[in-house]
Amino acid sequence: MDMDLAYANGAFIAGADAYPARWAARAAAFRASLGARAHAFEYGPGARQRGDLFLPEGAVRGCVTFIHGGYWLRFDPSLWSHLAAGVLARGWACAMPGYTLAPDARIAGMTQEMVRALAVIAARVPGLQVVTGHSAGGHLAARMGCIDLEVPGVVRVVPISPVAELEPLTHTKMHTDLRLDAAEIAAESPARLNLKPNISSHVWVGGGERPSFLWQARLLSENWACDWTVAPGKHHFDVIDAMEDPASDLVTALIATL
Repeated sequence: MDMDLAYANGAFIAGADAYPARWAARAAAFRASLGARAHAFEYGPGARQRGDLFLPEGAVRGCVTFIHGGYWLRFDPSLWSHLAAGVLARGWACAMPGYTLAPDARIAGMTQEMVRALAVIAARVPGLQVVTGHSAGGHLAARMGCIDLEVPGVVRVVPISPVAELEPLTHTKMHTDLRLDAAEIAAESPARLNLKPNISSHVWVGGGERPSFLWQARLLSENWACDWTVAPGKHHFDVIDAMEDPASDLVTALIATL
């Protein structure tokens, strides 16, 4: 099997090249609409160790943190601000941290950055903490629920289209920058680790995604014995759009049981 093809998303999505500009425009307009309810935060000295925190109107029930994707190699939180709309409308804050990308950081280092970011977020927004993320961000969101980590206040993780088993990526060109070895694969693959007993999880994936992502999502849900949802007709780039809708099944999966 050609593993580069197996993990190529844009090649199988019509108009894929237009998505980043569309995301950036929607995100910028959303941030502008929030005014004083949009805040920046930092959790370390690194150039990418910062993010955005968006607050709802009125009392805050807790915080949903969204970790962006891009195969740990690209993008930053500024493209995804609009995805906060759904949870904000239901009284939850939403944080979107950045993290140091490969090859400047290894995946294990990104995991530790997210632990530190979530500690800062929990201090800014006390209460229940939910972590979600998409693709590589889904991997990092899943890691926040693993038994080997202490992450303040986290009660639920909802990985969206996660990479839960890292070994297949060693057979792709991106591995030149990711530099995974056997020890890191074992320590950083959520599907090989236990979900923390006091944390719940729900895995989400698009029904129109590459078979490799459907396999990754099912593997994690089976190993964690948690619910998983295959969103009909959704591909890797539009499966996250439901986060904008407070009435969507995805937003419900994030917060409805809390």
